[in-house]
Amino acid sequence: MITGECAPLQLNAQGFKFALVVSRFNVELTDQLSADAVQCLKERGASPADIVVVQVPGAYEIPVVINELAKKGLYDAIIALGVVVEGETPHAQMIGDSTGIALLDIARECGVPVINEIVGTRNWSQAVARCSRSRTSRGWYAAEAAVEMAQVMKTIKGSK
Repeated sequence: MITGECAPLQLNAQGFKFALVVSRFNVELTDQLSADAVQCLKERGASPADIVVVQVPGAYEIPVVINELAKKGLYDAIIALGVVVEGETPHAQMIGDSTGIALLDIARECGVPVINEIVGTRNWSQAVARCSRSRTSRGWYAAEAAVEMAQVMKTIKGSK
């Protein structure tokens, strides 16, 4: 039965495998996103052995690596972590748009949830606020979304 209310989530990462692909550009923020995501996964029951972190030069390189990881079929969910701060040219918008489309295509084509947390902001202070160390950071959110989607996909695939 479908209702208009959301049921409380019981997020349990135990037994699931996760990959994180993390941009090194703006490393002082992406390292924090990654640390928060890994901490959240562990707190939700994921074994450290079931969490793989791959670093890439920048956000634009994330989709190609996620594509290869998704095609392997080893992971229940994959998380993209990066930070793109708007400058004086449309470059940041181009990166955000193209990576977002690519990540959606990968998830759909490979049947693996891809959580896109390439944080796009207008300025550095907004980026810092979204990546600050806490349970409200975008890294923590991405990990919770990955666990939930792994659970959803397990339910769907197991209901054949």
